[in-house]
Amino acid sequence: MRYLFIVQGEGRGHMTQAITLRNMLVQQGHEVVEVLVGTSPNRIIPEFFQQKIKTNICTFSSPNFSPTPKNKRSSTIKSVLFNFPRLHLYLKSMLFIRDRIKLHQPDRVINFYEVLGGLTYSFFGLTPPMICIAHQYILMHKDFKFPNKRKSEIAGLLFFTRLTCLGAKKVLALSFGNFTNFDDGIFEVVPPLLREEVLNATPTKGNFILGYLLNPHFEQEIRTWHQEHPEHALRFFWDNKLVRENVTTVDPTLSFHKLNDVEFINNMKSCKAYATTGGFESICEALYLQKPVLMVPAHIEQECNVVDAMNVGAGVNDTEFNLMNLIQFAPHYRPNYNFKNWTLGAEDTFLHLLTTPIAKSASIDRNYSYVWIKALFMDDMYINNESSFLETVAKSQSGYDVSFVNS
Repeated sequence: MRYLFIVQGEGRGHMTQAITLRNMLVQQGHEVVEVLVGTSPNRIIPEFFQQKIKTNICTFSSPNFSPTPKNKRSSTIKSVLFNFPRLHLYLKSMLFIRDRIKLHQPDRVINFYEVLGGLTYSFFGLTPPMICIAHQYILMHKDFKFPNKRKSEIAGLLFFTRLTCLGAKKVLALSFGNFTNFDDGIFEVVPPLLREEVLNATPTKGNFILGYLLNPHFEQEIRTWHQEHPEHALRFFWDNKLVRENVTTVDPTLSFHKLNDVEFINNMKSCKAYATTGGFESICEALYLQKPVLMVPAHIEQECNVVDAMNVGAGVNDTEFNLMNLIQFAPHYRPNYNFKNWTLGAEDTFLHLLTTPIAKSASIDRNYSYVWIKALFMDDMYINNESSFLETVAKSQSGYDVSFVNS
């Protein structure tokens, strides 16, 4: 079968998932004819993706979430103001996506959470079935409990998520493995798509903390903490397009590294703990390699990821990069072996779902179209006591008693 990929270009998660899936398909004799990647002035396509995808890449302008004036968290208002004048570019992008699909006539189109992919299918009603893949679709599950944040932000996230899968014939929700399957035949709960380098890695316990910063402006927070605790070795990877050097060495115990997938995984398997903002993909890698995680969410989507990740014992959360929190937790971390078994079933699951026939009449239940409205009014979609829930790590006689309750 012939596949065409559409990939959201923000962060590394969707890109590494695309690489993994491409390799799975090609190894079974299928073909990925082209990869379309959404870009913006705030995004660059990492070198590792260009090298590893081994398929022709075409780019198009896509909406981007802009940071706040502090350049840390995403700002909804600023994002709207940034993207509104660019609507004409996004219309051109939709026409471009339509034309590339018509040119290649793939058997299936795989959309990795790119909103213009969903909108293109909605406006133009293209023939090849579209299958959408992302962790964000687990937010549509009836049992998912949201953090007790502003309901308008949750509703906005759900609305955006629904737009990405407009016109989809199947929606695959990447999961840590803590949810039963959907019951509609369109949405499916599936394992994460981890790369072979991760699946084949043998973890060891080093003497340094690894980190990943999607937004390089967290750098100052790291430097400040390091000045107070220089005895702890830190290695942080980042997407900083203003820095040309592969490695920026601050001193013998702090360095910043340009994102490189091989080096990142080598460091992940040998670190003693991992700190990140809350992206699904790298949390999965840390879980698989049995590394405790500090999660510092940078926007509402990552706050939802943190709730989900803490349900499966990934680690601890904070509002800033207070690495002492992670250091104190690390000796009491308990690996989640069920997650590893769940992840190893990914290849069989995806090959089955992506190659079996799809009914032309398949369509997403209308209830999913209104879930974002429900988020504004239904209190049972939220964690009752968020502060209590997020304090999932409590001292006990045996060390840390970690309880995971999604209610």
